[in-house]
Amino acid sequence: MIGESEPNTVLVVEDDESMRASIDLLLSLSGYRTLLFGSAEAVFAEDAFERSPLCVISDLNLPAMSGFDLLIELRRRGWPTPVIIITAFDSPSTRDEAMRRGAAAYMAKPFPSAALLTAIKNNSPRSDRSEPFSSQVH
Repeated sequence: MIGESEPNTVLVVEDDESMRASIDLLLSLSGYRTLLFGSAEAVFAEDAFERSPLCVISDLNLPAMSGFDLLIELRRRGWPTPVIIITAFDSPSTRDEAMRRGAAAYMAKPFPSAALLTAIKNNSPRSDRSEPFSSQVH
């Protein structure tokens, strides 16, 4: 079941604390609210999928569940929110697999800030950044 929509909210799943903080800062300065998680398991433990964010940004290589596993589980639960996969371990086969599994976008680290913002905007049908929001850390 999909919960109440939270306009301008982007869910970030990244185990590297400095990368998570960088993405949080970029999105916050760009008018997005962020929900931050260090693992895919934390997303499900807090029922974050009930919040129906604009999109999910997930690292591919997470501690237990991978970004691909997260994407598969979200789809299994009926959550259609776009998922942007990011990784420091880019390869043509990984990129192809991300697209095959239904990722909305795939980005190799380091990526330009503008590219991430464009990916969010292009894959978020409810994108309306008329008011600023603050971050929430989980």
